[in-house]
Amino acid sequence: MLSQHPIECPNMLLDIAAQYSPARTAIVNATSLIAMESAYLAARAHLIEPILVGDRGIITQLASELDWDIAHIEIHNADDEKAAAYLSVNLARTGQVNAIMKGQIHTDTFMRAIVDKEAGLRTGRRLSHAFYMSVPDSDRVMTITDAAINVAPDLETKKAIIHNSVDMMHALGIKKPKVAVLSATEEENPQIPSSVEAAELTRWAIKEVNEADVFGPMALDNAISPEAARIKDIKNPVAGQADILVVPNIETGNAMFKQMVYCDSACAAGIVLGASVPIVLTSRADPPAARLASMAIATIVAHSA
Repeated sequence: MLSQHPIECPNMLLDIAAQYSPARTAIVNATSLIAMESAYLAARAHLIEPILVGDRGIITQLASELDWDIAHIEIHNADDEKAAAYLSVNLARTGQVNAIMKGQIHTDTFMRAIVDKEAGLRTGRRLSHAFYMSVPDSDRVMTITDAAINVAPDLETKKAIIHNSVDMMHALGIKKPKVAVLSATEEENPQIPSSVEAAELTRWAIKEVNEADVFGPMALDNAISPEAARIKDIKNPVAGQADILVVPNIETGNAMFKQMVYCDSACAAGIVLGASVPIVLTSRADPPAARLASMAIATIVAHSA
């Protein structure tokens, strides 16, 4: 870590989530200390009502290590991670939970159950991932999308990414979020494919997206810095004020969010959108604050559906 400032879960998220009842959340294969600790912290903060899925014996032992009394918590036994994934997805399909959190399970196994055509959680909209980023001692927040699921999104996928992230920001109380479609330039340049797609998305949004301001192509500085936009005389509703940054590919998004985490101590609250319930896709490297923030957003989105 280049920054030594501790990562903090933004109070604003916790305050919004506190307006709702805890989301019934399936912890998929809750058989690691990190998964159980995440569920414990979120339950203690009244963000979720955890439904623990996995090997009952391991779950009970881990709860004991955490000094967590789970006598009154619902546990669904599953022999392995695949069984845990499909059992959790079925709980969501049948309305028994309204959010899902990844536990001790390989991401591909986890996502395979979610996107299963027969038994999954598809809605007709493309799944995408969003990181809600907050930095200590700053009121400015922004969402980076997609940095985890869609590797090289085409035009139609980027439309879904925009819709998903705009819906999330609406749930967070931002009535008309400003969406910057990122590239390396503000000009449409055939030699830079992302700039061409960004311009196409801007034209599409004018006709199809009334609930957000969408503009691209935009370089990062002009999307987030009012001063940079002023100096370069860039005038549009998004310039310097972006709430959502739509990245051209997963490499850009991955590098951007990790730079903010490791250089600026940003809290990265990550969530998968576009399924029938919000999905918290945690990493073993996530600090407790980020996991708590992710579950706060999942609760907010679950209650806004």
